[in-house]
Amino acid sequence: MDYQDIRYEIDEASAIITIDRPDRLNAFRGRTVEELIHAFKRTWADRSLACAILTGAGNRAFCAGGDQKEYVEKGSYGTSEVGLFEIEALHHTIREVPKPVIAAVNGLAIGGGHVLHVVCDVTIAAEHARFGQAGPRVGSFDAGYGTAYLTRVVGEKRAREIWFFCRQYDAQQALAWGLVNKVVAADRLLDEARDWGREAAALSPTALAFLKASFNADSAHVGGQGRLAFTGLESFGKSEEAAEGRRAFAEKRAPDFSKFR
Repeated sequence: MDYQDIRYEIDEASAIITIDRPDRLNAFRGRTVEELIHAFKRTWADRSLACAILTGAGNRAFCAGGDQKEYVEKGSYGTSEVGLFEIEALHHTIREVPKPVIAAVNGLAIGGGHVLHVVCDVTIAAEHARFGQAGPRVGSFDAGYGTAYLTRVVGEKRAREIWFFCRQYDAQQALAWGLVNKVVAADRLLDEARDWGREAAALSPTALAFLKASFNADSAHVGGQGRLAFTGLESFGKSEEAAEGRRAFAEKRAPDFSKFR
């Protein structure tokens, strides 16, 4: 695939997958998602690779979620070549690739970008990284892995706080909650992720594959819940309520959802 929105590099036994849309805070559109799926499957198929590292270009953002400006301008996030917006398939691919996937969070991990790091196996964060959900603020939601699996990671009360109030949390708070595995200086982030990749490369790939499948089995039912949720989100996205959230974001103002209450 001729990548336009991401970069794909190999460093020893690690694939480094970088969302390369820094002008949009590495927010994803349909093509971005399609390219990410391709990159993870490429890593899956390459027997020389032990793990994948997912990060964002620049030092401002890991990923700011779906590209709201794209949605306002074009009426959708865009689609893949087959005509689908495949964010749910990306979540499944990250979970199903039988190798550790390391999120190297180099700034904002917000909204759909926050969900991406949550579904990765481990997360290493730069000291300036910030985490949070934004769905209810922009007329969106993720009632699949973004909520149900997040609850397994941080617990029920904290997961509800994250989603219901759309606050942002710094890297140390995320570490205290178990949302990330380690916090390092920004200039050490990729080196640290590569070190973890080298550790994975020294281990039995078959054992790691079975372990990942075992961990995933505990929350596999979330996939069905997610399919239902994303079907609902597709319909909700066409509503006036959701449109108000997107317009407010694009116009840099607070949304007014009062008439929908």
